[in-house]
Amino acid sequence: MSPSGGDASRAHSAEQTLRNQQPEYRGSLPLGDIASSAVSEHKKTWTELLKWVVEQAKDKPCLVSNTDTQDHLKELAGSNKDVLEEPFAHLFMQGCQEVSANPPLVAFAMRPSIGVWEYVQISAEDLAVMPLGVGEYLRFKEQLIDGKDEDELNALWTLEFDVSPFNSRIPRMSRPGSIGQGVKFLNSVLSGRMFTSRLGAQSFYPIHGFLQQLRADGANVMINDSIQNPEDLNVALRKAEQRLDKLDPETPYKDVAPLLNKLGLERGLPIVHRVAILSPHGFFGQKDVLGKPDTGGQIVYILDQVKALEKEILKRFEDQGVEADVQIVIVTRLIPEAQGTTCDQRIEPIDGTKHTRILRVPFRSKQGIAKKWISRFEVWPYLEQFAMDVAPQLQEELGGKPDLIIGNYSDGNLVATLLSHYMNVTQCNIAHALEKTKYSDADINWKEMDADYHFSSQITADLIAMNNADFIITSTYQEIAGTQETVGQYEAHGSFTMPGLYRVVNGIDCFDPKFNIVSPGADPETFFSYSEDDRRLKDLHKGIEEMLFGPPSKEAVGELKDKSKPMLFSMARLDRVKNLSGLVEWYAKNERLRKVTNLVIVGGIVDPEVSNDHEEKAQCEKMHALIKEHKLEGEFRWLVAQNNSKRNGEIYRYIADRKGAFVQPALYEAFGLTVIEAMSCGLPCFATSKGGPAEIVVNGESGFHIDPFHGAAAADVMADFFEKVHESEENWQAVSDTALERIRTHYTWAIYAERLMSLARIYSFWKFVSNLDRNEMRRYQEMFYILKLRPLIAKVPLQEQ
Repeated sequence: MSPSGGDASRAHSAEQTLRNQQPEYRGSLPLGDIASSAVSEHKKTWTELLKWVVEQAKDKPCLVSNTDTQDHLKELAGSNKDVLEEPFAHLFMQGCQEVSANPPLVAFAMRPSIGVWEYVQISAEDLAVMPLGVGEYLRFKEQLIDGKDEDELNALWTLEFDVSPFNSRIPRMSRPGSIGQGVKFLNSVLSGRMFTSRLGAQSFYPIHGFLQQLRADGANVMINDSIQNPEDLNVALRKAEQRLDKLDPETPYKDVAPLLNKLGLERGLPIVHRVAILSPHGFFGQKDVLGKPDTGGQIVYILDQVKALEKEILKRFEDQGVEADVQIVIVTRLIPEAQGTTCDQRIEPIDGTKHTRILRVPFRSKQGIAKKWISRFEVWPYLEQFAMDVAPQLQEELGGKPDLIIGNYSDGNLVATLLSHYMNVTQCNIAHALEKTKYSDADINWKEMDADYHFSSQITADLIAMNNADFIITSTYQEIAGTQETVGQYEAHGSFTMPGLYRVVNGIDCFDPKFNIVSPGADPETFFSYSEDDRRLKDLHKGIEEMLFGPPSKEAVGELKDKSKPMLFSMARLDRVKNLSGLVEWYAKNERLRKVTNLVIVGGIVDPEVSNDHEEKAQCEKMHALIKEHKLEGEFRWLVAQNNSKRNGEIYRYIADRKGAFVQPALYEAFGLTVIEAMSCGLPCFATSKGGPAEIVVNGESGFHIDPFHGAAAADVMADFFEKVHESEENWQAVSDTALERIRTHYTWAIYAERLMSLARIYSFWKFVSNLDRNEMRRYQEMFYILKLRPLIAKVPLQEQ
């Protein structure tokens, strides 16, 4: 939340509409004025509404459901349309995100448009209206948890995190439609500053400085010492251009090298050719790891990512006639008790690459080396030492400092921050998921959750890492800024409070040009259309049939009776947010859907006793209870996690052969890699409307959106589709074909790699020429890390080994 008010050409028209929505609700009148007008003009209605709100908080101050409050206002208005058409009520119905009640006062958090927040307080006793600043609103919320603070000075001097003073000189976008296109915006702004005719040769000043500092093994690689200033660079480039224009374009570099060297121009070296990728938690390996705790889509993402990056870097070297050493290293944790995986091996080359490998470094503490798997929520005490241990080993593997460090998830981004700070290299962050937005009220109720999740450490680490990053890439627009109705993951870190710890009044700005949308794809060698018959892995079909239709076993629950019905298929980790148990419940309660489909789920474990993860265990027990309660035997098949990605690709295609569909039912999904995989194989998809899948799937064309919080309606959408397919398979074919085309034009790794490498080079350049390294900000972050995060992490217990 903010207290203040890829690439566009690739965006689908529906996405553009989403980004550019701007409600017209009040013109330029302040929020307090339109609120005062509303309660004065419709006094009875607002008195009743506020009375209802404070009634919800009669026992204890609390957050009241904004949707319930909106519904109640609609009921009170009845047939009187004037109430809801009045500007404040219109804004309330469209943009109210939070209702905080501390009788007799009620505070509202309003979001009039994407990335813009305002706050107002109204008394239920006398309808007095008071506009609130973001800090005042957060203080009001804190009283819901801690009660009224008798020590006014203590409340006044609560630590506030505010990065706005450090960003005052950074160019900022203003239109929601520009969010996620940071490099495009930055290019426009800074090119305008640099390349103006009035500067003449001085416009080369920042370029000269940047080229001059590029060195490899102590030697200049772009310009040599004969070019001493911007004027020299300008002259050298003009002379080089004049002489090269007269030569055959196919002239080898060795024939022109003496000429260019004399002018001061060296052979050149790509800005990015040594890349480090950080992903500490989970079982990071190439086989037999998927489905283990904390080991899912992020692993697949990175393995596909590095293959595409290596190809892109080598392609650019070839196109530019440059010979250079390419090195890509994935840094993760070495786990001595590796449970049959390769996670106990220090070095592991990546299959299908020549220059990419995994470097595993163990977690260490005063107790020694941690030998067992550790949950992603428990890794915090190990990360600082891990970063110190990684630094020398990484430089040894790369043959020098990395040109680019890419962090993944909260732990990887924090380690990337520490390494970037130490090595002074360009940092890219990829969140994958920000836990604050996955767990409801994880900020304000952090004390209740800290024993299990340590959100005080994680949210603080996220805040530091996202501000330290030179650029952040997301898979979707919604990750950054949500929709007109929903708040983005990063936007939600703009302002919040963790009572008793600190307030964030300006944590991150979703209009910051560091944000860029770079959507990944699925491995094209693994996930391809079911119609490509000559590429199909038909030798796997017998095993797949046994897996899907065989009898119950230690790895499978349930047996399908009617094998002619198409399969409704889902594959995910077995945790609360992935919501597989929710899908089972929707299916179980919809007779139409049970009649026309079988439900097949691949996820986690089927025996709760074999899991060490408390959340996975609880979900497993819930699944068994649902099967028993709704008598799903014969219609439902539940399989343990499948770790072979090649076979998983063929499973998607096998289900497509039988005119099935894929379901992604998550309560929230940052991106939705399984949706990409399924669509790449030609499966129609029913995808959660909460998060990235809603951008991947064009509703009603390449698939369907389902609301995970309205399960009955979601099941009806699926039943409607399969009933139409039962009437004519052409209905299935139309959606399948459109899904394949959607992937081909928007979601491939080739597009991703080209874009990421361009961003890495450009942000490295802008970091130098426009002072985007934000030194003041980083000193502020350093202080916050030392004084706040380190003490919080010190409270996280080490895991018994």
